[in-house]
Amino acid sequence: MNQQTLSMRLERVAAHVPAGARLADIGSDHGYLPVALMRRGVIAAAVAGEVALTPFRSAERTVRDNNLHDRITVRLANGLAAIKSDDGITVITVCGMGGETIRDILASGKTHLSGSERLILQPNGGEQPLRQWLMDNGYRILCEEILRENRFDYEIIVAERDEPVSYTDQELYFGPLQMQARSPEFLSKWQRKLRHKQNTLSQLARAQKALPEGTVQDVARQAQWISELLAG
Repeated sequence: MNQQTLSMRLERVAAHVPAGARLADIGSDHGYLPVALMRRGVIAAAVAGEVALTPFRSAERTVRDNNLHDRITVRLANGLAAIKSDDGITVITVCGMGGETIRDILASGKTHLSGSERLILQPNGGEQPLRQWLMDNGYRILCEEILRENRFDYEIIVAERDEPVSYTDQELYFGPLQMQARSPEFLSKWQRKLRHKQNTLSQLARAQKALPEGTVQDVARQAQWISELLAG
């Protein structure tokens, strides 16, 4: 992967960035996403934010090598603190982290959100608590997709502030739009998840030590939800 050839998951993230957007890519790593989008003429300006020094320098180098330092600003900052009010950001991407980490970045950086940005989020697991935060903070999920790359399932969640929305527990778990679309990738993911849950339940049943009852109940409930989803 480089600034010309993005990974499959970042290509799908890029597809949700509207033309003319002013992008903030949080946790930008090498800065490949904003640089690729700028080279393709999709975005007008970008901020690449990184909290760690090594990827920050990598992003600086990518931007410099592509002679885009006048249009892409690379900032060493924690989460959404990379965004300044005069950046005029219209799209925020946060990719390649756990859903809980993305949730915490959004929660701790709420003062940097105007509420009019599109959020394009690509969690590595932990989608349920991330969707919960979006719902609790007035964001409606506009698009969801799932893809499998290098034996991992990746989800992309696109959300914008809207009228208050209420999702059921199952919708938060599976994704409200994913449940409706029932794509082959989605069903395959949950078939794999069901086998994993069933194996976990078998192991818990064989375990000699006492386990918190809530732990077993949570796994059993999730297995039941998945079975019902696949049967539907």
